[in-house]
Amino acid sequence: MRADVLLVGFGNVGRRFARLLDERDEILRRQHDLEPRIVGISTRRHGSAFAADGLDVTAILESYASGRIAAETSEPGPDVTTLIERLAASEAPLRVMVETTPLAIADGQPAIAHIEAALEARCDVVTANKGPVAFAYRSLRDRALRTGRSFLFEGAVMDGVPIFNLVRETMPALTFHGFRGVVNSTTNHILSALEDGEAFAPALERMQAEGIAEADPSLDVEGWDAAAKTAALANVLMDAGLTPQDIDRTGIGPESAPLAREVRTRGRRLRLVASASRTPGGQVSGSVRPVELPDDDLLARLRGKSNALILQTDLLGEIAIHQLGGDVTMTAYALLSDLVALRRRN
Repeated sequence: MRADVLLVGFGNVGRRFARLLDERDEILRRQHDLEPRIVGISTRRHGSAFAADGLDVTAILESYASGRIAAETSEPGPDVTTLIERLAASEAPLRVMVETTPLAIADGQPAIAHIEAALEARCDVVTANKGPVAFAYRSLRDRALRTGRSFLFEGAVMDGVPIFNLVRETMPALTFHGFRGVVNSTTNHILSALEDGEAFAPALERMQAEGIAEADPSLDVEGWDAAAKTAALANVLMDAGLTPQDIDRTGIGPESAPLAREVRTRGRRLRLVASASRTPGGQVSGSVRPVELPDDDLLARLRGKSNALILQTDLLGEIAIHQLGGDVTMTAYALLSDLVALRRRN
């Protein structure tokens, strides 16, 4: 089955996804009867391009380094609305917008508007952007149902670890009372480095160099990224209707170093913990804050870029999902896994 793909956003994750489609081309064809081709790309600063019969992605990746999408022109190219219209006009059985623009912590825009437009144009949507799920999950879910399309977002939390797919496909009829976890790789790496005696700045710089930190690293260290993930998890698992601004948030900074080291001398660890729970009245509240944890706590044992999420359920008790490391490839893989999920639905 052919799948025409429009990439909205072409940063580290978007470019890795484009390469991953090529690297996994044979497997996708042979095992999943899926033939994806990228027909459109839109970027914030490098212009855009569209070709109904498929773009030369290799050439685009090479020209991207020079500051533009298309090597042969410096024109800005069509806007996102026009690209979505062109995608919708495709005769491919699957028409998919893959949205990977940066997190907009104020309101999740323009990603939300892009997703709404794609769904209304009867295109499926895959995103690694946590903003739409954190700010508009209910409305986007309902819009996808009304238009008969899919809205998938496995890469929004914990890279390619299948949290949302796992819950959706294998945990029917469960009630989630809450969760707690370490869900931001950058801050966990920094706290691990601080307790080992390293300074804050070089630890953050490593995460930026690897493309793991957000484009604006303050979103990581001030706890906004984790707050957005907390809202997204609460919205999907607990139907909470929260936004990142509803999360009680405290981040980390250079001033966290003395505490991280002092805590370790007492056989404990300092970790930035994201959590949510339901009150007796039925309301859901969430928080992100540095927490002192006993050394035998699963979250305390997380080092470097490791993440973990502990789900609290009514029938299965606590379920832990542990990621030993995170990188751009894992987030790009989440987009790929959602694309395969779309193929299975069609």
